[in-house]
Amino acid sequence: MTTTLGPPTPKTILVAADSRRRWLMPALSVAALVLTILSAGYIDFAPTTLVEGLEDVQRLLARMLPPRVDDPGRIVSLAFETLLMAVLGTVLAAIASVPLAFLAARNTAPHPLVYNVARAVITFCRAMPDLLFAVLFVRALGIGVVPGVLALALHSIGMLGKLFADAIEQTDAGPREAIRATGVGPLREMINAVLPQVVPAWIGAFIYRIDINLRMSVVLGFVGAGGIGFALQDALRGLIYPRALGIVLIILAIIAVMELVAIALRRMLLVPSEAGPHGDRAMRIGASMALGLSVVASFVVLEIDPRILVTWVGPSIEVFGRMAPPDFSSLGTELLDAAIQTVAIGVVSTAIGVVLSIPVGILAARNVTPHPAVYWVARWWILVVRAVPELILAVVFVAALGLGPVAGTCALAIGSIGFLAKLVADAVEEIDPGPLDAVTSVGGGWWKRLFSAVVPQAIPSIVGSSLYLLDVNIRTSTILGVVGAGGVGFLLFESIRTLNFEVAGAIVLVIFVVVYIVERVSGWIRSLLV
Repeated sequence: MTTTLGPPTPKTILVAADSRRRWLMPALSVAALVLTILSAGYIDFAPTTLVEGLEDVQRLLARMLPPRVDDPGRIVSLAFETLLMAVLGTVLAAIASVPLAFLAARNTAPHPLVYNVARAVITFCRAMPDLLFAVLFVRALGIGVVPGVLALALHSIGMLGKLFADAIEQTDAGPREAIRATGVGPLREMINAVLPQVVPAWIGAFIYRIDINLRMSVVLGFVGAGGIGFALQDALRGLIYPRALGIVLIILAIIAVMELVAIALRRMLLVPSEAGPHGDRAMRIGASMALGLSVVASFVVLEIDPRILVTWVGPSIEVFGRMAPPDFSSLGTELLDAAIQTVAIGVVSTAIGVVLSIPVGILAARNVTPHPAVYWVARWWILVVRAVPELILAVVFVAALGLGPVAGTCALAIGSIGFLAKLVADAVEEIDPGPLDAVTSVGGGWWKRLFSAVVPQAIPSIVGSSLYLLDVNIRTSTILGVVGAGGVGFLLFESIRTLNFEVAGAIVLVIFVVVYIVERVSGWIRSLLV
């Protein structure tokens, strides 16, 4: 008797996924706990360190009061410069990412080799921190805004290229087949059948990336790549803490306003309005014209010669080329210790961030929060924390706690709240309301609804977001050394400062390998949760 096995049904797929999660969640919890304990021991991070660090930061902030802005005209000019750098860097990245995305999508790549090369380029740009790109471009092109814009653009290709390519891979093949049947060429097929499907996702990713780049452009001045970060570093080096706090408050205000603008833009461009299709089209055209004017203003105000978009390649290749062959022998075990320390900082800060973020994220979810006032307090807390770049937090903790990985861990742990709590809140707001209504109908209280209907549905998304946070934190921890907050970044920036480019090449390869491995492992674990 022959048994014929048909394709798996949706029910069998769900049963298999539930069975997998049943053993995967406890296994992940145990592995995370063990890894966190080992990592904390490696960098001498005690459980009470964060609380004691916050007390030291409080004392430091007391020395910063009252905040002041000594040269308002210059600070406003640098702040505007920072905003234009973020816009221009993101636009350049988007322009480069569109053709790259078509080459990096399985359903549009002309050949598997082209697909793999395009994906490798995207992965490299994503794995290398923008501050590292900025340091190398400053060395190649000199101090100024151009290295900062190019650094933001190159690093942004790593995110936009991936998201653009993923959106292309998720398109419906039907319209392409219909267009192809008319006998048009591949270019018309992409323009008429693929672009209309991916544009909304691309717009959302572009707006989100501008938000991210504004935060990053704030700290590029620490390495001479333009923006308001230069003024902040100058105040901190001179121990003029009231001036530093005044600049930080201006940075917070700019980023908070940009966050609100980004929310409004997403709603205006991605959500159908009451004005109908014609009104939506008019808004998109208006937004496109405003973006075009912003790009023109960026070249004019930042005094960037458009030819630099081509001529930067030569000097940059020369500097990047001096990093080969990489020299692993000069640092010896010091490089291995720094790499392990970098991973440990990322692991411990992520563990603390998860513990602190989940309660805040739940309270910031509109469908679960116990009271509207609690919702708004949680949302504003997330906004404020997200507005402070991790490198600035690292500077504060280094000033309060001293040099070393503990300061970097505390900075990333606090910064993680703004990042992960928002993702947790979004995940909770997207759960199926059915189980929540069912528990409410039988008289279940808030805690009962939370643990019976909310947490079981949100857990997969929360775990996936936590793994993504680990990926981000390890990548960020590689640059904390620029302010003395531990990790491999100190060795990297020191080697570039002393012109030991072969050593810098070895460190860059180590950073790439570490980030790549973490990204692949976390991606594999996330795939098991689907």
